[in-house]
Amino acid sequence: MKEKIQQLLETKKKIELGGGEKRIQKQHESGKLTARERINLLLDEGSFIEIDAFVKHRCTNFGMEETEAPSDGVVTGYGTVDGRLVFVYAQDFTVLGGSLGEMHANKICKIQEMALKMGAPIIGFNDSGGARIQEGVDALSGYGKIFYRNTMASGVIPQISVILGPCAGGAVYSPALTDFIFMVDGISRMFITGPQVIKTVTGEDVTQEELGGANTHNRISGVAHFMDETEEQAIKRIRILLSYLPSNNLETSPIYETKDDINRIEERLDEIVPLNPNKPYEMKEVIELIADDNQFFEIQPYYAQNIITGYIRLNGKTIGVVANQPRILAGCLDINASDKAARFIRTCDAFNIPLLNLVDVPGFLPGTDQEYGGIIRHGAKMLYAYSEATVPKVTLIIRKAYGGAYLAMCSKDLGADQVLAWPTAEIAVMGPEGAANIIFKHDIAESENPIETRQQKIKEYRDTVANPYIAAERGFVDDVIVPSTTRPRLISAFDMLESKRETNPKKKHGNIPV
Repeated sequence: MKEKIQQLLETKKKIELGGGEKRIQKQHESGKLTARERINLLLDEGSFIEIDAFVKHRCTNFGMEETEAPSDGVVTGYGTVDGRLVFVYAQDFTVLGGSLGEMHANKICKIQEMALKMGAPIIGFNDSGGARIQEGVDALSGYGKIFYRNTMASGVIPQISVILGPCAGGAVYSPALTDFIFMVDGISRMFITGPQVIKTVTGEDVTQEELGGANTHNRISGVAHFMDETEEQAIKRIRILLSYLPSNNLETSPIYETKDDINRIEERLDEIVPLNPNKPYEMKEVIELIADDNQFFEIQPYYAQNIITGYIRLNGKTIGVVANQPRILAGCLDINASDKAARFIRTCDAFNIPLLNLVDVPGFLPGTDQEYGGIIRHGAKMLYAYSEATVPKVTLIIRKAYGGAYLAMCSKDLGADQVLAWPTAEIAVMGPEGAANIIFKHDIAESENPIETRQQKIKEYRDTVANPYIAAERGFVDDVIVPSTTRPRLISAFDMLESKRETNPKKKHGNIPV
């Protein structure tokens, strides 16, 4: 028996070495961790249990029958993060470049199925040269099986993808189907077709970094959600993200004790909105002043910066925040902002995370680029997402709330459970300046002093229509509050809404305008 045990231990030790010391050294020299190092860094110490360590490929084409591939190039298993169960897989670039073949894919599929059955998050570390060419259609089939399971798990368990090396061709679609994508600057690469193919087909010269680096997908394409300088930073951020999420769609997010007073009055909020309605201010400061311990975990901070999305805690409970950013494009909604917000809203709704909407929006961004790009279709995604969401929804109108954008930021008519407003709120079809030019066009033109008359008419419109009290009279605003009391009022609102029960009409699924 001792001999058998010794044989087992030696076999496991060999498997754990992956592609061997030389390839591990090469991985380190390229600034990357190994698959097992990544897993151990993510999980609580000593909690990782490996599954399918002994799996081997069964390809006999092109001399593959003589090629050893420990664990078939992917490490799979489960463990805990802050004591909570998670499932994990990490492609091992030291073994056949982390290429995906039949058994490699089967290992990932098994872990996906286990995560779904157990109702626990799954985190995938992607570092692969792509489909294993020697295995042909078996490799392609493997990708298809993974995509299918990504889709079945969508909205049931949190799925997180971490790109820590190449991820090209069909491989990119598994991360694209998951909830969050992490990338590391200078290490991560994602693209459908590489620079050489692009050069051949279109004549464009582009580097891998320009085409699919972390900067590209965080700032331009919006494919990724996070960008970090090192793998260690990215993995630390994953642990933080998990703390805001429930394990599955039947649970709520964990509650964290806070010493931050739920009745804290924040005087700074009384003066944060400038007297000049066209002057910007920092919306993130508003969010941080409201949040427990002033902590805000932002999602997609570099993309569509005219809208802000992320998580805070109020009295220890996770709240999803959607807020206009007056400092960027005056907080207008455009194509990218609509996509970013709609996706975040649906993620929150899927995982029972209440929504807080902070509104200061002058409208949808005008221009032919936006119209030709389908702002109507993209803007409708926000309307759809808010209307469909059954989680508690609280809207706070801070300043401008004009036209269709007022509705798109979760008005009462789109299902907001409670709508609050600051005294600075302006709720109208359009801004007072534009409205005065239309309504009082003749009065201004016939006046002896058009400039003075225009200012008077702007004030008249603002006093008559564009203020929170008219909307409050109609019941579209539940209360106008002193800004400094915002934190206790929001905590009270979400506490009241905790027992909310709402169901949508029974149907197979809706038809969101994608």
